[in-house]
Amino acid sequence: MHRRAVMLAGIATTAAAVVVLTSCSSGGSGESADGDVTIEFAQWWEPELPDGEFRALIDDFEAANPGITVDLVSGPYASTKEQLFAGAASGTMPDVVGLDGAWVNDFASQGVIADLSTLMADSGYDDSELASQVQVDGKTYMIPVVNFVYPMFTNDDLLAQAGIDAPPSTRSEFADAAEKVSALGDDASGWVLPLSLEAPNGVQNDVMSWVWASGGSMLADGQPDLTNDDVTSATEFIGDLWDSGAIASGSFTMKEQDKVEEFTNGRVGMMIDSLAHINLIRETNPDLKFSISAIPAEDDYTGERGIPYASWGIGVAENSEHKDAAFKLVSYLMSEETNSKLSTMANAFPGNTKSVPEFVADDDLFATAFEIYKAGYPANEFTGLPVAEELMRQFGEQFQAALDGQQSIPDALEKAQTAWTAEF
Repeated sequence: MHRRAVMLAGIATTAAAVVVLTSCSSGGSGESADGDVTIEFAQWWEPELPDGEFRALIDDFEAANPGITVDLVSGPYASTKEQLFAGAASGTMPDVVGLDGAWVNDFASQGVIADLSTLMADSGYDDSELASQVQVDGKTYMIPVVNFVYPMFTNDDLLAQAGIDAPPSTRSEFADAAEKVSALGDDASGWVLPLSLEAPNGVQNDVMSWVWASGGSMLADGQPDLTNDDVTSATEFIGDLWDSGAIASGSFTMKEQDKVEEFTNGRVGMMIDSLAHINLIRETNPDLKFSISAIPAEDDYTGERGIPYASWGIGVAENSEHKDAAFKLVSYLMSEETNSKLSTMANAFPGNTKSVPEFVADDDLFATAFEIYKAGYPANEFTGLPVAEELMRQFGEQFQAALDGQQSIPDALEKAQTAWTAEF
């Protein structure tokens, strides 16, 4: 089945709902006559955590740091992003900000977030326990607080029906499993690949993840390098899966939530997804038997496997008048004990290398994922790049056209390389 001849599907343009945050920052921290300060902390984390647990964590910080009060400015991700970009333009960002790695380069280039390297040095902070730091021009601007990794999920029943007795570990095994599951019929597909241009993070999580899983890179010396052998091999592999009919239909308009729904409803054999969805899948379809594995690598690859991840990152606003107090809060959240608690609350992996979330001790899937996490390395080369989301969209446009049969994959990579180079 040669699906590259299928016409390009239209792109859905659903308007994003704008939710007004419960509190609006004026950039403003405050200081009382006795020297006590109030700092604002804008993030989308509190609404995604069990009621009251994040506030309780902040209460503990205030108790340990008399004279510092934290005003939590909490809202959904989209609203927080909107507020921070507006604050960046007007110089009124809250003192402490939750960050997505895709925003960091823009904010650092504008000079609206503080150089954390300097704050760490000034406060004598030991950064040896930090799992990672997001840097621009050699300076740290974001610290990942917790990480949501994206391993491979497999529907064990579908694979068994297709005669596959273990999750695939190599690309050849994956292609074989995907094609056999698709051959089962009844709307079953081997793999689900979201490539919506409206929400283009499928390029990061579901396409480039194949490059990183085999130790490859889409960059060379920090610059775009999309035509190298690693990227070409991974995208040709996906193209072959597309041509074989092993990928669920609707990819061009499919978003991450659509992918999860397809898997949860038992219609696809495999997907690459965030651990954050494990409990959602269990609650929605308690009868679904699924496993977690590392993303398959090239057949002859024996090195460490990169595993894509997304982070709840943290930074400090350049306009903050209380950077010392702000960094104390950053330090507190990255401490071994606090980071263990927060990663447990979030069902995520810690940003402190010594922290251990409680759930890995009593949940087999999370325990397996933690072993995968520790055996490989977190990989997300979009983090810290300029206009990261636009880069994903530009790549997705060319890749869709290649899958659609309008151009070859090498031509798509050449065009994406040209578009990316113009952004650097």
